[in-house]
Amino acid sequence: MRPRRPFLLQSCQRGLTARRNNTLCATAVPYSLLVPEDSTPFADLAAFTALPRLTGLALSPDGSRLVATVEEPDAKRAKFVPCLWEIDPAGRRPAGRLTWSARGESSPAFLPDGSLLFVSARPGGDDEADEAALWSLRGGGEARSLARYPGGVGGPVVAAAAGSVLLRASRPVGAEGDGKDRRTERKERGVTAILHTGMPIRFWDHEVGDLSPRLLLVEPDRPEPVDLAPDACFELGEAAYDIAADGRTVATTWRVRQPRGRTRQVVAVIDVPAGTRRLLDAGPDTELVAPRLSPDGGRLAVVRDTQGAFDTILTHTLLLHDLGDPAAGPVEVDLGDVHAQEYRWAPDGRTLYVSGDWRGRGAVLAVDGGTGRVLRRLASDAVYGALCPSPDGAALFALRTAVDSPPAPVRLDVTREDQEPARLPSPAGEIALPGRLEEVTAAASDGAIVRAWLCAPPPSDRPTPVMLWIHGGPISSWNGWAWRWNPWTAVARGYAVLLPDPALSTGYGPGWFQRAWPRVAARVWQDCEAVLDAVLARPEFDGERTACLGGSFGGFMTNWVAGHTDRFRAIVTHAGLWALDQQHPTTDSAAAKAAVFGLPSERPEWYAANSPHNFADAIRTPMLVIHGNRDYRVPLGEALRLWWDLVSRFDGPPEELPHRFLQFTSENHWILSPTNAEIWYETVLGFCDQHVQGRPPRPSKLL
Repeated sequence: MRPRRPFLLQSCQRGLTARRNNTLCATAVPYSLLVPEDSTPFADLAAFTALPRLTGLALSPDGSRLVATVEEPDAKRAKFVPCLWEIDPAGRRPAGRLTWSARGESSPAFLPDGSLLFVSARPGGDDEADEAALWSLRGGGEARSLARYPGGVGGPVVAAAAGSVLLRASRPVGAEGDGKDRRTERKERGVTAILHTGMPIRFWDHEVGDLSPRLLLVEPDRPEPVDLAPDACFELGEAAYDIAADGRTVATTWRVRQPRGRTRQVVAVIDVPAGTRRLLDAGPDTELVAPRLSPDGGRLAVVRDTQGAFDTILTHTLLLHDLGDPAAGPVEVDLGDVHAQEYRWAPDGRTLYVSGDWRGRGAVLAVDGGTGRVLRRLASDAVYGALCPSPDGAALFALRTAVDSPPAPVRLDVTREDQEPARLPSPAGEIALPGRLEEVTAAASDGAIVRAWLCAPPPSDRPTPVMLWIHGGPISSWNGWAWRWNPWTAVARGYAVLLPDPALSTGYGPGWFQRAWPRVAARVWQDCEAVLDAVLARPEFDGERTACLGGSFGGFMTNWVAGHTDRFRAIVTHAGLWALDQQHPTTDSAAAKAAVFGLPSERPEWYAANSPHNFADAIRTPMLVIHGNRDYRVPLGEALRLWWDLVSRFDGPPEELPHRFLQFTSENHWILSPTNAEIWYETVLGFCDQHVQGRPPRPSKLL
């Protein structure tokens, strides 16, 4: 790996004291707080993709230790490898690294005695060295293997008082016991066949149906893990789960099949000593996701999602269930416009801390765990995740992220409203930005006020070219740091990047969904264009040199925009939907698409107006198409069909074809390899440089 450049304003453990006030604000960051662009990592994409990334936090039972997961590229830059760092919760001592194995360590958690748990595939047991196991590290001694299972384990969740540990694992479908022999036989004989009995058959980037997910319990007095649902198969697929402090109650999502290829999630509440379970069901056309048990196991926080229908918007509601009174209905928590993303119980079980999207930023709320009443808003300046309430009930530790700030550890005082968090020394250091951030707004054609973030370089003697980036989802928001779509890489090249939250974005209440439901491309585009026009009306920006970029739903939008306007000089579409009659039944979420949109024969007008492939003849703008072969959310066929529609319509000499197709044969819906990410940025920015700024085509950097 390349040595790091001196662009990092390093945290104190690395010997430098310079710091930048990177609080997300509604006005421009003063230039005096910035440094020349060639000293930032964004000017060197190899350096940018090598930056360390914080991805998780865990707090010890006594509150004295805070451990973070940090990812960095391996020596060959083939993948990111996680390791664990310790952070002083008081913020006085520099962070220090705890683990160093080549295979990495992740998913930190603590046992009641203070032992640190983590998951790692580090060597530790004969032929099982390549499989992830649960490890325990106490004091300054050596880590020891605590639990193994053929195929590996992951996702440890600890019973805070009993010390029991929940783990996820899998075994081959139809196998006896842990399935070790069946797994070995299939591998040795080269068997890859799967006999499906229903939906689903794929999820995200992997096949479903050859492995049966397991939910295991590791107890202090038992040498082997206990399978909590030995009769389950697909029911525990992609499960989210939790355990009460005494280890007697477990809650997990539980997938059930329904007619016509549909599935939905309920919650299974398992009585561990009795070995029984009961299901909590929110009713037809609903799903329960992300269950969280109160420490005493008496209450359950869970989100109820309805996917909606063609004429009915989706809903996303936080519920509180009293598990001691099955006859009592759940309490609905009124979060206002906050779109809940994460929630954690305080150790005393009286308060539930909820974080979520809110108006282009994020918010953290304290909620009464009995009544569901919002007690106070702790912060509303950024997105907060990896919530860790302190055992004394005084603080909430979290990772804070904003458009201008990568995830960093902070401490919130749970008694204060809308506070500035106390920042803790970060293992990843701080990054100097190559430009400024400001908030912009514009009125859409229906009078709604659309807001956006604008990332811009320092002024120059020539108007700045502008990129419009449309976010994915579409149930999402441009409100936090992005490693895969980072606007500051473009700012370092001299572009301004506009990040709008059009209709369908989260954090603006249900009315914002209603304005463009169900994914009406024209409405979303009108919102994006309104705020783009407002920016381009300013003399420092160049309305003649613009580009439009997007991924997933944003890729769908850029595909649609390409057939409806020639105002851009370049369009980049990553994992974008092209032919909706093709994508809807082939995605891994086909049942959800069918429930909302129906068949083309049922909604011919909607498909005619919103499927981008219907407007292929009108495309005049050079397009860069990007796709991963292992993308099952938006299957590769979308890119293949789009590419053929572009190439087959070009009548000029083949060598003058303006379009390009960047294909990643090993990637999924996201580009995850450090080297592939560098290639992604180089190709995207080079394509825009050529067509927007008139620069010569760059030689390919493909290895």
